[in-house]
Amino acid sequence: MHQTRAQVTKKIPIVRKGTKYIAKALTDSQNSVPVVIALRDMLHLAKTSREVKMMIKQKLLKINGKEVKDVRDSIRLFNIFEADKPYILTLTETGRFAFEETKSSERACKVIGKTILKGSILQLNLHDGSNLLTKDKINVHDTVYLGKDNKIKKHVQIEKGKECFVISGKYSGKKGKVESLVDGTVNIKLEDSLRELRKRSVLAL
Repeated sequence: MHQTRAQVTKKIPIVRKGTKYIAKALTDSQNSVPVVIALRDMLHLAKTSREVKMMIKQKLLKINGKEVKDVRDSIRLFNIFEADKPYILTLTETGRFAFEETKSSERACKVIGKTILKGSILQLNLHDGSNLLTKDKINVHDTVYLGKDNKIKKHVQIEKGKECFVISGKYSGKKGKVESLVDGTVNIKLEDSLRELRKRSVLAL
């Protein structure tokens, strides 16, 4: 599956002139980076999609500890991508995707929904498309840090005084501190200004 360069989300820092078509991520193409673009256009660890396919065949690539199977596999915000070394996908202050080297094996996930199952078990729906079962008391908009085993290593509630990262909207990529919360909004101090944002746009760190 491909898309034209003009259709590629502006979050992905690619050259806008070149071949007409470019790979499209298998899931949530507006909020993820396909493996081939990550390696070829962002990390410059491969020159062609053929080289990326060879790396996959040699089992050299992983996303959150799982082997990459397709050049279009999606790397989502805060996912850990293992190539020559581990990288985490983040956003710059201009709202563009970027890979940063990381020594951590844990990834931050925002809880965007939850369902109560039998036995008081919670199914958490996370921002990167993954799901998780737990008996812990965790609310929508909280953050969970997951290890390679997909188990919760840390839980952070979104509340006053917490550091946070803006994951969508005008202020994407900026960090601030929660000053107050009112219903579905959160007031955050970004640099020297107080901004009112939707809770869904903010990930507590």
